[in-house]
Amino acid sequence: MGVNPVSDNSKKRAVFLDRDGVINNAVIRDGKPYPPSGLAEIRINPGGESGLNALHKLGYMLIVVTNQPDVSRGRITRESVEAIHTFLQEKLPLDAIMVCYHDNHDQCDCRKPKPGHLLEAARKFNIDLSQCFIVGDRWSDVEAGKRAGCKTIFIDNGYIEQQPDTPDFSVNSFDEAVEIIQNAG
Repeated sequence: MGVNPVSDNSKKRAVFLDRDGVINNAVIRDGKPYPPSGLAEIRINPGGESGLNALHKLGYMLIVVTNQPDVSRGRITRESVEAIHTFLQEKLPLDAIMVCYHDNHDQCDCRKPKPGHLLEAARKFNIDLSQCFIVGDRWSDVEAGKRAGCKTIFIDNGYIEQQPDTPDFSVNSFDEAVEIIQNAG
């Protein structure tokens, strides 16, 4: 008679969220997304607060994982990015915000499409990545989620740029992403 593995019910599940274009509106120039330059440009996406509250009530941790290379590029200060995050944490039920300030050439493990922040969150918060979702609006979000073993939801905001390869789900709004996660249980 085989031994049945005991499931570890102490493991948590999470929804990892990109910031710009998912939590808040990205600034669009020539069909490409850019981060807000400061608090004055922050607009929480429609349905963002209610959707996040619904996911939190289902027991999901809500963790923002965001690349912010404009700090490294000298286009925005780290203090401005942190002010944006303080504002978002005051308005939304976010459990953590994990930020990569590096640029592409830095080759760090935390910059999406690498899954460093997702793996770090799994260790830090005792998360079962196979029970998690990542919601993003760029190919790098989907790729990071795949590499970490999460289910991937791509919000197609119509950007003129590289598209992701085979996300698990493709939607047109954050509300649709929330509905998919709610239906998953």
